[in-house]
This record gives sequence, C-alpha cells and structure tokens, in this order.
Amino acid sequence: MSSITHRKANKTFTFTTPAADASIEVLNEFYWTNELEPHFLRRKHILAKHPGVKKLTGHEPLTKWLVILVVILQVSTAYYLKDTHPLTVKFFLLSYIIGATANQAIFLAIHELSHNLLFRKPLHNKLFAIAVNLPIGVPYSASFQPYHQLHHKFLGDEYLDTDLPTKLEGMLFSNVLGKVFFTTCQIFFYALRPMFITQIKFTYIHLINVVYQIGIDYLIVTYWGWHSMFYFLMSSFLAGSWHPCAGHFIAEHYVLNENNIPKLEAKGEASKTYVPKELLPAETYSYYGPLNWLTWNVGYHNEHHDFPYIAWTRLPKLRAMASEFYDPLPQVHSWTGVIIWFVLNDVNSLWNRVKRSGKEKSGKKVGRLDVNS
Repeated sequence: MSSITHRKANKTFTFTTPAADASIEVLNEFYWTNELEPHFLRRKHILAKHPGVKKLTGHEPLTKWLVILVVILQVSTAYYLKDTHPLTVKFFLLSYIIGATANQAIFLAIHELSHNLLFRKPLHNKLFAIAVNLPIGVPYSASFQPYHQLHHKFLGDEYLDTDLPTKLEGMLFSNVLGKVFFTTCQIFFYALRPMFITQIKFTYIHLINVVYQIGIDYLIVTYWGWHSMFYFLMSSFLAGSWHPCAGHFIAEHYVLNENNIPKLEAKGEASKTYVPKELLPAETYSYYGPLNWLTWNVGYHNEHHDFPYIAWTRLPKLRAMASEFYDPLPQVHSWTGVIIWFVLNDVNSLWNRVKRSGKEKSGKKVGRLDVNS
C-alpha cells in the first residue's frame, strides 16, 4: 500500500492506493460514479452567464462542399491505384498519408451530420451521410447516428454509451501487448462493440445505407478492380489505427497520465469501486492543436459535449466566449503522444474511463432500444 496526495480545486486529498497484490476487483475497475455527467451543468452555467452562446447554434452550409472535395480526393486516389498492387510501398504510403487522413475526415463529417449540422432538415443530413459514406467501403453512417446520440445523452452509462470499453476488453488488453493490439485494431472495437452492448432498431435509413454501399462497392470492383476497393478498406483501417488523427479516439474520454487518480479499495459491491465526487477525475478532454484543421475541430471536445448543436466552425468562438469555463480544464496537447503514452505508460489502461451503472432505467431492464435514426 502507498499514500497518494492529489490536489483538486485548491484542495488537497491524501488517500491510500491498493497494494500490488490486491484482488482483481480492486486493481482492475473503471471509475464508477453515481454523479451526473458534467456537461449538462456546465452548459447551464455558461448559458446563464453568456446567453449569446445560443446564437452560435445551427448548421454550417460550408461543410458540405468541403466534404465533397474530400470524397472526390478519395475516389480519385482509388482510381489512380487501380493498377497498383496493395503490397507495395507506394500503395501503403498513399493509403496512410492520403487515405487514412481523408477517411478520418469522412468519419468525423458523418459525426457532424449525426448532429444535423450540415443541413437544416434531419433527413437531408442522413441521406448526405449515406452518400459520403462511399470511400469508407462498409455501411457505417446510419448506425453511427443513433449510437452517438446515446453517447451524448448517457455519457458513461454502462449499457447505453457504447464508446466505453467492456470489462472483457479491460481484462484482455490492458497490458502493453494488449494495448498495442487495441490501438492497432481500434476501428474494429469502435465499429463492432455497439452491436454487442445495445441493439437499435433497423430502419429504412439503415437499409438505404446498406444497399447504396453494396451497390457502390460492386461498381468499384467491377470497373476498377479489387485494388481500388482495397484502398478504401485500408484507408478506413489505418484511419482508426496508428495514425495521428486516430489519437482523438483515446484523447476524448480516457483518463490518462497525471489525471489518472488511483482508485480506492472497493467497499460494498465487490465488483465496483465508487469514486467520491471530490476525487472523480475529468472524463472529457479537449485538444486545441493543428490536427483540428483535418478533423472538423473534433478536438474541441468539452465544447462539443456541452453544446452538441454548435457546428465545428463556431466551436473556437464558444471557447473564446466562455474561456473562464474551458481554460481551467485538463487538456491534451498531442494526439500522437496520446497513443504512445497510452501504450507505454503502465498507469494508462482500458480501465481508465468514468462509468455509471445504467442497468435499471425507470424500473425496467434496458434491452432492445427503439431509437429513431
């Protein structure tokens, strides 16, 4: 056992960390809390002090033209590589430098579309998301929206926030080799985990997404060949792997490095350690570096969770307007560094997420959700 001194909000707390030979229930657990997620309260205070923030909400018409240019770039590169074998340096470099960067931008354009921030009408955002899904290679956009809405509404909820790693992932991938595998194949966890945690209703939007993407893939393979198709798929894989822009997946909500307050001994429920409010770490982190130019300012993540209906072009204005709320918050200074620190630093692991127990909602067990998409 060892004593740790932690300073938060001008207060100092001293507490004892678990011994190295403590039970697995104590050493390997998430930051369990009964506290509400922080964004609702901060949004309320910001609006009370800065009512002009309301004028920043709404869609951004410019975005659709930029997204179209990114899609054209990807399609043009796929055509250029149609006669280039995937197992060549040229193919890999173009897939990594152009393809992964472009597809990460398309992933995050679909993220903007999931908040209806490109068009006034929700249906137009859904259909445009399906259209720009083209270079991803697999139908993705229709399922992303309802799951992402749950992530915002139920941040940290054990069953409804599918951005959270599962307990099995924490047990299997929290050592160095496991974290290398997790960060390398992160896109698969991000894409496949939701369907194992929470089921959403299959709608006509999902059907259009599937039919459209299969049709596009068929045309690509038929007229350009498998090399072009493989370029799309490799671009998507690398976009969620060891790529600088992929650092945002970990940077946004993992409690890392000095923010990782050691957990207390479990009391009461053996499988969960509930962290007192005064020791609960921040659970959302912003990044203000240059990679935001390639990712629609997704690094402004505290700002985004506080006001999901402010478009990417106006998030810097929100931060400037309410700087007294955002400047004191912990920040991430390098997405590339985040990936490296996450893998190599023993204090960082998949357990480093804030979770809320959400098994019971209004007295009913959460099962299949009827979520409009």
